[in-house]
Amino acid sequence: MGVKGMKANGSFLEEFIKKESSGGILLVLATVLALILSNTFMSPVYEYFLHIHVEIRVGSLDIDKSLHHWVNDGLMAIFFLLVGLEVKREILEGHLSSIRQIALPGIAAVGGMVVPAAFYYVINQDNPTALDGWAIPTATDIAFALGILSLLGKRVPVSLKVFLMALAIIDDLGAIVIIALFYTADLSTLSITVAAISLTVLIAMNRLGIAKKSAYFIVGAILWVSVLKSGVHATLAGVALAFTIPLKGKAENGHWFSPLKEVEHGLHFWVAFYILPIFAFVNAGVDVRDISLEQMSGSVPLGVFLGLFLGKQLGVFGFSWLAIKLKLASLPDESNWVQLYGVSILTGIGFTMSLFIVSLAFTDGSIFHYTDRLAILLASFASGIGGYLILRYCKNSSA
Repeated sequence: MGVKGMKANGSFLEEFIKKESSGGILLVLATVLALILSNTFMSPVYEYFLHIHVEIRVGSLDIDKSLHHWVNDGLMAIFFLLVGLEVKREILEGHLSSIRQIALPGIAAVGGMVVPAAFYYVINQDNPTALDGWAIPTATDIAFALGILSLLGKRVPVSLKVFLMALAIIDDLGAIVIIALFYTADLSTLSITVAAISLTVLIAMNRLGIAKKSAYFIVGAILWVSVLKSGVHATLAGVALAFTIPLKGKAENGHWFSPLKEVEHGLHFWVAFYILPIFAFVNAGVDVRDISLEQMSGSVPLGVFLGLFLGKQLGVFGFSWLAIKLKLASLPDESNWVQLYGVSILTGIGFTMSLFIVSLAFTDGSIFHYTDRLAILLASFASGIGGYLILRYCKNSSA
């Protein structure tokens, strides 16, 4: 990507990185708090909190879920709405809007999904139940990764930050496709029909040039409820809604504005500083007191750890190296191979998306004694430390 192209989107990119980086600090604090509560005398209180039931009833429509599920099915739908908005904006006018811009992060993201999944599959191929978790090590947590890059300041060129951001966004898109194809329950015909009608209405509103954000949110709420009841994971409603919100719209006073950018800008604060930390708090509370080294050497935690820590870096760096050597892409501006490798290690920070996929793959959270979640935390920690050290001490010179 050229320097001029980066400057054009400079202010938005700087704001995005600043919010994601700050949110990463809150994610760490929420995770530490969850671990403290789940491993002390407060453990029963923590578990009780997670399983408090909240019910919403309107006539015959009834939604009754624990707080844990409200976070994973409700708040995370808002997170995926933001992800969808980011993907759409980047494709239409951002860092994914041309083949040249998308080539390196796109190819790297494919490697970062295929290789970790292969690691996990090879290690767990004899256990059909464990194989349901093959997608766990394929994700990258952009908040944590950018948070670590922010600690390095000017030691890391902006081009590598853009590369990591684009890769993580493509990664999230891949996760969305995986969830849609592989993690759905038995489908309800009536709910699917209502969801299809809602989506059709949203698309029609977009094509007719309707720019009122409230109209999209109202129909989007109906879409979310119907998808929740359908058996398809409710977070996909957030992505579907995002893709229908128009990039440009005309206000009643005749002025043009961007509904998509306004919604995205408004959501960033809430997602970074509330939704993701709350998600981390309710999902990262692993009671390690009863987990033995023997359990951690099991195929599932081993597959998750090696997939994230080794598979991610080998996949991202290996596919990037191949793309650059084949002249399908070029090394990011003002960066070198060592720096690219350091960023590749950072992609092993799976955290948010990996924990989310765990909740879909293994609906009984204790089926593997929570070793899968602990493996995610350990691999993310190791990837963060490893990537930071390489980027901190490597020479800042062009390749």
